[in-house]
Amino acid sequence: MEAKKDIYILGIESSCDDTSAAVLRNGVLLSNVTASQDVHKAYGGVVPELASRAHQQNVVPVVDQAIKRAGITKEQLTAIAFTRGPGLMGSLLVGVSFAKGFARALGIPLIDVNHLQGHVMAHFIKESDDDTTAPPLPFICLLVSGGNSQIVKVNAYNDMEVLGQTIDDAAGEAIDKCSKVMGLGYPGGPVIDKLARQGNPHAYKFAEPQIPDLNYSFSGLKTSFLYNLRDWVAEDPDFIEKHKEDIAASLEFTIVDILMKKLRKAVKMTRINHVALAGGVSANNGLRNAFKDHAERLGWTIYIPKFSYTTDNAAMIGITGYYKYLDGEFCSIDAPAFSKVTFK
Repeated sequence: MEAKKDIYILGIESSCDDTSAAVLRNGVLLSNVTASQDVHKAYGGVVPELASRAHQQNVVPVVDQAIKRAGITKEQLTAIAFTRGPGLMGSLLVGVSFAKGFARALGIPLIDVNHLQGHVMAHFIKESDDDTTAPPLPFICLLVSGGNSQIVKVNAYNDMEVLGQTIDDAAGEAIDKCSKVMGLGYPGGPVIDKLARQGNPHAYKFAEPQIPDLNYSFSGLKTSFLYNLRDWVAEDPDFIEKHKEDIAASLEFTIVDILMKKLRKAVKMTRINHVALAGGVSANNGLRNAFKDHAERLGWTIYIPKFSYTTDNAAMIGITGYYKYLDGEFCSIDAPAFSKVTFK
């Protein structure tokens, strides 16, 4: 009887400002290499043109390192999975073009992956053959990042139902913009998170929008934050410096409260108490602690990703590609990148 052949998937992620490549064998992660871009800090946000240029410089060495660290040769690769969208078009095109060229050169299939689906599928990355940490299906996933805030009912890897989503700004976007207004730099998420650990979350109140159903809105909160800050600084020019820990803690508390209220509603509505967290903002300690609190108080079984799987990374693209490979879901060489947010 012929031995079962190993499936090696190369994942490539280039949707924003991180160039990442990963190699998985039968769904088990062998390597995950990411090159970040510091060039954007000087501009207070990601500059699309600079991001795409940096991806062009990084993609070849990052893929080379991922293959070497996996201990295989490129000829052993079974298929190449890549982020097709959503994201910054210029950044996506670098990864998409490289994946197509590399797959054609090796004569292996191409697998297109939705970036948002990848974030959810990060929970299925295996670090060993006997890794059983993945949530059972179906489960509810709160997906929060710089560009997206969604509550998703996950029925299968290829069957994800969006129950609610932001109608304007995403949670991560609101945090970054409020951090920028405070003069704390970019990216604001880690800075706010660090300051919030030292502050009083009940020091200040900010407006919480009343949006129906399970949808989110963060633009009103952002406006409330801006107006409050303007008034405080008018009275005391050094207000931000004196109270930055309390401001950060209060902002974080408000955003987490908004997120968790809708999530509780979704869990109650679906009666599914297996609840996962995903996306870049899932690295936030306040949000992680809220999940743990809800698990203790409400009996949820929670799934919180490792920090390395929260931000944009190729391991999540690779694991999604692995499941699609098993189902024979390949894409053609002429499949274009797309920038619009969608699960389709």
